[in-house]
Amino acid sequence: MSDRPGKVYLVGAGIGSVAYLTLRGQQLLNNAQVLIYDSLVDSQLLDLVPENCLKLNVGKRGGFPSANQNTINQLLVTYCLQGKQIIRLKSGDPSIFGRVDSEIKVLTQANCNYELVPGISSALAAPFLAGIPLTDKKLSCCFTVLTGHKPDLLNWKALAKIDTLVILMAGRTLPQIVSQLQKNGRLSSEPTAIIRHGGSPRQEVWISTLGDIVDQVSEVSLSPAVIVIGEVVGLRNVDFSYSPLAGQTVLVTRAAGQSNQFSMLLQQQGARVIEMPALEIIPPSSWKGLDHAIEKLSSFDWLIFASANGIKFFFQRLETLGEDARALAGIKLAVVGKKTAYVLKKYGLKPDFIPPDFIADSLVDNFPESLDNKNILFPRVETGGRDLLVKKLKQQGAQVLEIATYQSGCPNKIDSKAWEVLQQEKVNIITFTSSKTVHNFHHLISQQLGRISQKKISSILAKIIIASIGPQTSKTCYELLGKTDIEAREYTLEGLTKALVAKIGNGQY
Repeated sequence: MSDRPGKVYLVGAGIGSVAYLTLRGQQLLNNAQVLIYDSLVDSQLLDLVPENCLKLNVGKRGGFPSANQNTINQLLVTYCLQGKQIIRLKSGDPSIFGRVDSEIKVLTQANCNYELVPGISSALAAPFLAGIPLTDKKLSCCFTVLTGHKPDLLNWKALAKIDTLVILMAGRTLPQIVSQLQKNGRLSSEPTAIIRHGGSPRQEVWISTLGDIVDQVSEVSLSPAVIVIGEVVGLRNVDFSYSPLAGQTVLVTRAAGQSNQFSMLLQQQGARVIEMPALEIIPPSSWKGLDHAIEKLSSFDWLIFASANGIKFFFQRLETLGEDARALAGIKLAVVGKKTAYVLKKYGLKPDFIPPDFIADSLVDNFPESLDNKNILFPRVETGGRDLLVKKLKQQGAQVLEIATYQSGCPNKIDSKAWEVLQQEKVNIITFTSSKTVHNFHHLISQQLGRISQKKISSILAKIIIASIGPQTSKTCYELLGKTDIEAREYTLEGLTKALVAKIGNGQY
């Protein structure tokens, strides 16, 4: 048993992707030590937990082996008493047919700390995203949410009198439910809807009547699905679930272990995201140069950061040497890009200058003061970075000290899941946010094919849209991959997302 108190968080996963997860839920997943989750939880949510988090699938699905509730309860107590931070992740909202009462009871009996974190229930969200309001001034003054799991236990005489019925877990018992409602006075002509995979790119909606719905879906597996019965179904005239990137599988090339902010932006637009680590960010081969620069920080006029990685490693080293942001008093700060500025803000600092075009090339052209005889410290990648910025700074009379602050390398091999979807031709779009990711992607693909074969690579990429964050990355895409289909106008992750939405959403690809 650990001296550190453990805690169990009973978290609602919402109706599917990260787009419908609460901010509190995301924060907890980012720091989880043990994740105990249901089978209906979207697999992309599992990527939010740390790499060393223990993940246990205890989902209950009809016809498949699963953990019983007593086993789940014991897991929660056991890990909590070990001092772990446990996330019990349930689809939708834990309080709606989520067996949360049993888990709360056993945690209370064992004196385990717990916290309830609500989620968006499919009972509310799925009808809305299918364009069906559950209430209406004239047609529905109330609605009831019920489970169709055991229809024999329900009071159908009372239920038949309620304006709108929202039924969960009724895929197998739909014929029995329809029969009971008709026997108790509901008309066969009453509008009825079934929403399967509500809120996801796979969402499907069937609109029929109570009398015909069973025949319409007789050959369909209705799991998971939400059934809506009532006159409000007839009000459906807009499908709010439209997402511009729905149905698109996007391969995101990124640095291993770094934030999945870009993935979340794409998922919010309906895309399915496969992350492929194409960079490894590690400390420099030696800290000697940076340590010496930190000792004489007061001698510099400007400190320029061209990447978020430069900031992170610079401040990590600053802390290791017993310093903090106060050591930068009197030094002006310049950054390239909004993301870099955002990372700097985490250290309590605001940049004095951000170039308008968010690229290093425009930093010198738009610099707010004369660079003549200015001493500039430039923490940067150890090898492989572009030299144009330093060259331009020196041309303007600046004295520039370049310091290796981190290394950026290529992973040893391609991610197995990424390679599988590429081979199966399931990828629609590949995104690149730097020239290095393009170089490394090309290397990993070539390595997987056994030897460099531009013809084979071209064949794989022929039907895939190549999307780039900016001109320099686009140039590398042309050189190594033979094309760039989409380029962001604003050279940020948000800008690249907007470019994809504008092109794909408008049917240009």
